Amino acid sequence: MEIGARRLPADGVAARLQALWSGNRHMALLDAEAVQRMVRFFSLVRVGPQCEVIRQDERGDFMAVLLAGDMSVNRTQPWGECLHLAQLRPGDIMGEMSLLDGGLRHSACTTLAECELAVLDAQAMDEMLAREPRLAASLSALLARKLSLRLRAVSASLSARDARENRQPREPRPAH
Repeated sequence: MEIGARRLPADGVAARLQALWSGNRHMALLDAEAVQRMVRFFSLVRVGPQCEVIRQDERGDFMAVLLAGDMSVNRTQPWGECLHLAQLRPGDIMGEMSLLDGGLRHSACTTLAECELAVLDAQAMDEMLAREPRLAASLSALLARKLSLRLRAVSASLSARDARENRQPREPRPAH
């Protein structure tokens, strides 16, 4: 990360993650020992306010877990409109799609205050796959479930929008 991030000590990060993820039915599947082993592959950083941690349309090679602070997720549409998509809270994950596929980022993630992040880059993920394949498989399965739920939510939203648009009477087109 080239945003003025400062390294954090690893002390207590596994316990913090375990506590943050305990309310998430998918992330809670990782026990304390697994989270402790996983944290070794993450870089732990503190980032100041108003830092764009993830830039829209950049090629991604990392994901991050928000440990402390708040972040905003926004997308700028091709016509210039900025959409606020979400507000991230501690325990939330960002950037997992690009970690898995190396593709372009869909949106931007900006810190609203000083934040602490656990960052997993593609190289560290590959190292986890080589050294801790079961742990990497567990993390990948959890990320796949998270992405599946997100895709289902988007699909439901699009279906609801299509249903609303099809029910509304259409304006007659003026004759030329």
